[in-house]
Amino acid sequence: MEDNACSRLPVGLDDFKKLREGYLFVDKTRFIKEFLDNHSEVTLITRPRRFGKSMTLSMVKYFFTLERAAENRSLFDGTDIEKAGEKYMKEQGQWPVVLLSLKDIKPVKYSLMLVQIADRVKKLYKEHRYLVDEGFLQGEDHKDFQDILYERASEGKLQLALGNLLEYLQRYHQKRVILLIDEYDVPVQAAWSAEESYYSEAIAFMRTFLTAALKGNTALHFGIMTGVLRVAKESIFSALNNLYVSSVVNGKYADIFGFTQEETAQLARAVGREDKLEELKRWYDGYNFSGFELYNPWSVVNYFASGCQPDIFWLNSSGNAIIAELMEHAEESDDEKLLSLLEGEPVEAVVDEAVIYTDIYTNKDALYTMLLTAGYLKAVDSRLEDGERICTLAIPNNEIATVYRKEILNRYRGRMARSDLLNFLTCLAKGQAEKFSSGLQKYLEQIASFHDTANKESFYHGFLLGLTAWFLPKYRVKSNRESGYGRFDLGIFPRVPGQAGIIMEFKVADREEDMPKEAEAALAQIERNDYLSDFREQGVERVWKYGIAFCGKKLSLVRG
Repeated sequence: MEDNACSRLPVGLDDFKKLREGYLFVDKTRFIKEFLDNHSEVTLITRPRRFGKSMTLSMVKYFFTLERAAENRSLFDGTDIEKAGEKYMKEQGQWPVVLLSLKDIKPVKYSLMLVQIADRVKKLYKEHRYLVDEGFLQGEDHKDFQDILYERASEGKLQLALGNLLEYLQRYHQKRVILLIDEYDVPVQAAWSAEESYYSEAIAFMRTFLTAALKGNTALHFGIMTGVLRVAKESIFSALNNLYVSSVVNGKYADIFGFTQEETAQLARAVGREDKLEELKRWYDGYNFSGFELYNPWSVVNYFASGCQPDIFWLNSSGNAIIAELMEHAEESDDEKLLSLLEGEPVEAVVDEAVIYTDIYTNKDALYTMLLTAGYLKAVDSRLEDGERICTLAIPNNEIATVYRKEILNRYRGRMARSDLLNFLTCLAKGQAEKFSSGLQKYLEQIASFHDTANKESFYHGFLLGLTAWFLPKYRVKSNRESGYGRFDLGIFPRVPGQAGIIMEFKVADREEDMPKEAEAALAQIERNDYLSDFREQGVERVWKYGIAFCGKKLSLVRG
């Protein structure tokens, strides 16, 4: 860590040269040493968005590229890779390097994906226009190069363009080429989440596009790809038997992507805010990559840049398309697990990092794998059982917990304004039964269809359980828990002494005129079965008791 008064915080920066020109610098150049010591021909590194993948590939390019080699040498003065010795520094500035970023390729349809990728490849070709300007390329190669430059290439030629560029450069420089591909899977995710999915077409294109450059290409020195998912089952990588994968669960380079405890403390010291380390830890620590505890680097830098005010920095930058999609397809049992996670209770799941996006609709383990690899969960523990990796999963920190609460509430609030929803939930917490009943009635009319309500008590229980995410983490929420002489439907336990608890029991009436009687029966059941015993054991003296009866989109509520 360089510490000087003139340094600035590198918010949103992913260019290594700019980083080294006056910004606070967390030295990750040890990655180059670790990579050179023992690397595969092709390496895929999967990490959540905004965890330093782009900056790392930029650093690798500036180190190895033979373009402006002497100028780039100064970027590594005093760094860990220089301290590692001449064995490593002799590789500096020795190789042609191609860096392709796909992180902004997010079109709504396949034809636009081809246009955007063609534009990116054209920019790469323009960087090496000397191949045609100097007359090096002749005949068919010259024509293919020009077709890429002037966007005349067919889809098939575009698929081969990256591999062809490596071959041209190897012949010209008489050296094999380093290929770096950043966020290779962004086009795949965009294809999956598009309103009119073009997932199959995107997978087929990317398979040939990547394989032509990385498989059996004698011009390749080595390749490094980054992304969030491995996306292997679609056979993007089926032909790459030279592929090594470093993931959030297993693999090398674990402490490179993210800030370690020591690095975060050094950064806090550099900006004079060591007093904020405890808050930083609560909000942005907690990730675990192959046994290394790490902070979210994007959030840490933005926290300091924002005057040390906690906020949801990471979500605002990376977007929440994945978690929003998961919430949309979640079932009632998923809600209970997600609420348990919000309370700090881990869940176990089989983690298959060769997951495909479409699996999340049918495979709950795939859902949790997606949440883990995308950064919404951390692996507290990992073990192999009968060839399958079993992970104990938990929410990493306050920032991600806040994201979950918002998304769970968004799933259940329907057309109701967020402020109106929170107002009637506040009435629930204060024991204001009439206002809560009125708000709940309006909400039920908006969110419930008669198809939903045909599922009887499970539907009503499910949507009220989802709404209780608002109470976390100030309260603990328990569903269908044994207490006294039975199981209560929903209990909300305060963590702060002196606050009131909440217990709810639900009934479903066959006719609207029967609702008041059923609501009274629900309230009586709370008393008869002594559901308050759990509250007494936890020292909660005041408890609002609600008996609620539903019939279609109508309800009757009584409070004890």
